[in-house]
Amino acid sequence: MQLGFLAPLYERPGPWASVYLGTDRADEAHPGRRELQARAACRELSAQGADEATGQAVYEALIAPETLPGEAGRAVFAAGGEVVLDPVLTARPPGNDDVTWSAVPRVAPLLDLAEQEPVCLVAYIDRQGADLEVRSTHGHRSAGRAEGRDWPLHRSPSADWSEQHFQQSVENTWDENAATTAAAVAGACDRHDADLVVLAGDLRQRRAVHHKLPAGLHAHVVETEHGSRSDGGSRLLDKDVERARADRLHQRADDELDRYLSARDATAEGVPALVEAAREHRIAALFVRPEGPDGNREVWVGDGPDQLAVRRTESQYLGEVHPSSARADDALIRSAVVTNAEVLRVPPVGGHSVPVGGLGALLRWPYQDEERA
Repeated sequence: MQLGFLAPLYERPGPWASVYLGTDRADEAHPGRRELQARAACRELSAQGADEATGQAVYEALIAPETLPGEAGRAVFAAGGEVVLDPVLTARPPGNDDVTWSAVPRVAPLLDLAEQEPVCLVAYIDRQGADLEVRSTHGHRSAGRAEGRDWPLHRSPSADWSEQHFQQSVENTWDENAATTAAAVAGACDRHDADLVVLAGDLRQRRAVHHKLPAGLHAHVVETEHGSRSDGGSRLLDKDVERARADRLHQRADDELDRYLSARDATAEGVPALVEAAREHRIAALFVRPEGPDGNREVWVGDGPDQLAVRRTESQYLGEVHPSSARADDALIRSAVVTNAEVLRVPPVGGHSVPVGGLGALLRWPYQDEERA
């Protein structure tokens, strides 16, 4: 999961209010439920030591009436009297609402509660071009269109020589339009950070577009016979897209975990080893198994992402006269985000707990390589 959107949380010092609130029940049957939840969350923040201005900012964000498609909850992160980030949750927080006042934002729950499914670009293709659409957990939106030549576009059934020449011109138009559409699809993928492409519509043309896409996109493309440019989407297309997104997500997680398991000489496990790797900006991908015990272990942090230590007395690493206590998972996620590392939530595999303790990392380079240099 790419957590680059969390970067604003690490551009200012704490302490931080982190609140996870379920909102899917705040409907017409319970018109005052959201306000009651917001008041309870702010009372809890105050009890943990939060300042009044930050509590008020959290309250105002939580009572906002807007509910987005697919929303099951809200996460609000605030510091210094200001809400810095309030992403929508696509899964309801389990149990009671989660309220924390801490030195480092409490972000680890986002691995289970925020959007993880790949962003999908759907192309509705015909012989002239395509309409493009981006689909994510939060709904659909237009991503533009591709328009090729509109003449000659239709073949004639005649076998006359001149007509055969015309028909060849038609096929040339189709071929040029496929190239135009492929370029538009590739450009839209870059603009919208799409992880998956679904090609719908005319059979011949979608295959031609698929063939003309950049080689690097081919592994991310799925074709479907459902949906068309003239009629738009359909229930069957929706099912195809959701299936493709789920398959892509699972395949990516499996591939990364396989890479982790096969690269034992370039991995780190356990809080001490991970803290050392984070201080040296070695983490390429952080693997988190939220139910593991290491996530809740105490570490000590300063304001910077590489200012962390296992013990408070390790002042040479902290650079702080008065370091703060933090959870290991939140401190390591902070380091991963700031150094552009990926963060992956991993389930139990084959009955075994991987990584051991719940936290592990693929390293940007193995320790022994540096020792040999």
